[in-house]
Amino acid sequence: MSISDLYDSSDAVAIADLVRRGETNPGELLDEALKRVAQLNPQLNAVTMMQEQVARGLIEAGLPDGPLKGVPFLIKDLGCEAIDFPSNNGSKLFANTRYAKDSAIYARIKAAGVVTFGRTTSPEGGVGPVTEAAVYGGPTRNPWNLDHTPGGSSGGSGAAVSSGIVPAAHGSDGGGSVRIPASSCGLFGFKATRARLPDGPYVGEGWAGMAIDGFLTRSVRDTAVLLDATQGADLGAPYVAPSLEGSFVGALERRDKRLKIAFATTALTGEAIDPECRVAVENTARLLESLGHDVVEALPEADTSGMMAAWTKIIACGSALSVESAVRRRGTPLGDDEIEDVARTAIAYAGKVSGADYLEAINKVHAYGREMAAFLERYDVFLTATLAEPPAVVGRFNHRSKEYVDYRMGPRQVFAYSPFTAAFNASGQPAASVPLHWTADGLPVGIHLAGAYGRDEMIMGLCARLEEAQPWFHLRPPLRYTASAT
Repeated sequence: MSISDLYDSSDAVAIADLVRRGETNPGELLDEALKRVAQLNPQLNAVTMMQEQVARGLIEAGLPDGPLKGVPFLIKDLGCEAIDFPSNNGSKLFANTRYAKDSAIYARIKAAGVVTFGRTTSPEGGVGPVTEAAVYGGPTRNPWNLDHTPGGSSGGSGAAVSSGIVPAAHGSDGGGSVRIPASSCGLFGFKATRARLPDGPYVGEGWAGMAIDGFLTRSVRDTAVLLDATQGADLGAPYVAPSLEGSFVGALERRDKRLKIAFATTALTGEAIDPECRVAVENTARLLESLGHDVVEALPEADTSGMMAAWTKIIACGSALSVESAVRRRGTPLGDDEIEDVARTAIAYAGKVSGADYLEAINKVHAYGREMAAFLERYDVFLTATLAEPPAVVGRFNHRSKEYVDYRMGPRQVFAYSPFTAAFNASGQPAASVPLHWTADGLPVGIHLAGAYGRDEMIMGLCARLEEAQPWFHLRPPLRYTASAT
């Protein structure tokens, strides 16, 4: 079998096993990944800040003997600070930012043995469910249909994994930013319990504790392996997640009996969702019932709209802090074209948020977490769609000529499009997007599973059972690598 065929037919765990057995080597795999970037990235615009020589140097120096030794890998162009990988953080203002030390999350990714060779595109400041930042010269597109978005804010990672450039990639999730691209690109995406993964040393917490790192993968086990390699508090973390019972990989073998699963075929506010998304939920509810679980329709009694309004204040303040700190450090005024309209209006909005308003918003988010905790005392799992619609058309959610609050809260805007995922950033509870449905015209639609705080392993095990019952690994987008074309 050719290296190209091996690459396509193997997840990251299987590729690492091929390396261990001597059937391929890290240099050959990196060559394959780079060929795929050259062929596919002009259409996708998903990979940026390439560092081929850094990757070659990692191989030459001797890769750590981690669980994914030799596997080509990409990190998101937002966070995941690394000495060898400058970043734009999705913005012209931060273009080519360099770092004096590695973040804890990157150090652990590196120790897993992967060969990181670049970054993946993200929207400015990680804000929004698409990836169309001006710093990249154009939108990032979905390999299932180039007229549609791969999601955001880890949209570049979603497009790169879905198209087969890499078997797995880093992402982060402050309001669904791993799970939204997972849904949009036909991938698996898992948001762990708050503080399960490290944030330091550059920040103590992201977006008042709502943001966390994660991964985009084609198999459940790849995410499990990456989470095991990176989970655990780093030095000086302000808080830590409850300890795992065992491990994420161990959870792949779980077969929990007769879980009580609530499902909703509407948004959490009761609003209607797209028929394709509703069908995805209904089909999954039947599948879970066939697997022996008790499935009932129910909605949490929680003020989701109030939480989103509070969350909107918190994100605006975070955007203002990021931009204003950068401008202060360099000592020159902000240029007219250095940030996009959503960021500019977010800063203006943040200027109207008092300290008391900010603390009240955090209290609102915490109250919402308690409401969701009460709901998940009555049920083991909560099933919804990941998004209220299939992947949006490119341009609908870009950051040009848009006012921040309306962009987030207005009719047919971000909250209406993505009404589920941020709920579990606010609550801190584990949640996953699983690729179980495709529309008649071939667009992926993810289903979303969430559990009580700290119940990561139960959710991971249930995802593994769904993958076993309805496999998706063999499903590939129309835009994918063709060896004969190189």
